Amino acid sequence: MTKKRVLSGVQPTGNLHIGNYLGAIRNWVDLQPNYDNFFCVVDLHAITVPHNPSTLAQNTYTIAALYLACGIDLNHSTIFVQSHVGAHSELTWLLNCVTPLNWLERMIQFKEKAIKQGENVSVGLLDYPVLMASDILLYDADQVPVGEDQKQHLELTRDIAIRVNDKFGSEEKPILKVPEPLIRQEGARIMSLADGTKKMSKSDPSELSRINLLDTPDEIKKKIKKCKTDPIMGLTFTIDRPECNNLLGLYGIFTGKSKEEVSAECSDMGWGKFKPLLTDATIEALTPIQTKYKEIMAEKGYLDEVLKQGKDKAESVANATLQRVKDALGFLTI
Repeated sequence: MTKKRVLSGVQPTGNLHIGNYLGAIRNWVDLQPNYDNFFCVVDLHAITVPHNPSTLAQNTYTIAALYLACGIDLNHSTIFVQSHVGAHSELTWLLNCVTPLNWLERMIQFKEKAIKQGENVSVGLLDYPVLMASDILLYDADQVPVGEDQKQHLELTRDIAIRVNDKFGSEEKPILKVPEPLIRQEGARIMSLADGTKKMSKSDPSELSRINLLDTPDEIKKKIKKCKTDPIMGLTFTIDRPECNNLLGLYGIFTGKSKEEVSAECSDMGWGKFKPLLTDATIEALTPIQTKYKEIMAEKGYLDEVLKQGKDKAESVANATLQRVKDALGFLTI
C-alpha cells in the first residue's frame, strides 16, 4: 500500500532549540518510517520579516544538517531547500489571484507580527499563509504536522485548495489534494527558561530563554544556572509552579524517567542540587546530536549532494502539480 505523504518545514532563522526538537522533530524521526516525508528548510518564509542576508545561507545549511543530526533518515525522507524549487514562488502567485484578501487579513499571526513591526510590515508577511499553502499543495501532501500556532494556516490551505477545485476542477477530477492535519502524538511542550508560562521560542530576544541544540556545555550550564525558578523548597509537579514543572519535565525527558520517578528523586531537593543534575542530563542528551552535526558539516560536499538530490526529487513532484494548476487556469503551453 502506498504510504501517505507528509510535508513539514523549519525556518532558517538561527539555531534550533530543544523546544523545536522535543516538541516536533523527535516525533518526525519516530514516525518517518510510516510516511513518505518531505522536510524543507523554508528560507522564503524567513525573509517575510527583517533578516540578515549575510547569515541566511549558513543558517539554511545549519537547519538541513540538524535535520540529519537529529535522525531524519534519507531512506524515508527527502530534505530540500524551499527556494531551490521555483514552483513554490510561481504557485504562490497563482494562488494569490484566487485567494480573497479578507482571508489573509483575519490571520492571527499576521495581526500579532504586524503590531510588532509597525510601518515596516511587508506584503510578504501578509502573504505568508499563501506561500505556506503552496508549500503543502505542491507535494500533494496527505497530512501536515501542525501545532496550535499553525492550525489556522492549515485551514486556509484547505480553503484555498477547495476554492481552486470548485472554480477550475470537478468532483471527479480535483486540481489540488486537500490535506488533513496530522495531529502529532503529544510532543513535549517546552517552556521558556525565563518564563515558565511562555513557550520556548527562537524569536525571544533573550538567548537565556532557550537552550539551543548546538549550545556548548558551558553555555548550557550558564543558562540553566540563570533560569527562572521559585523560592519553594522541594521540587514537585504542581500546576501553580510553572518553572518547576518545566524544568522537572525536561529532566524526565532527558533521563528517560517517568514523572513518578522524577518526583520521588527530587521531592526533597532545592534548586542548588537539582540544576547540576539537569545540566548534566541536558549535555549528555545533546552530545550525540552535536557530534553528528559536526561530522555532517565537516563533509560539506555530502550535505550539498543531499540538498541537490532533495531538490531534484522535490522539483519532479512540485512541477507536475504546478503544471496541473496552470493547465486548469488556462495558460498557454508550448
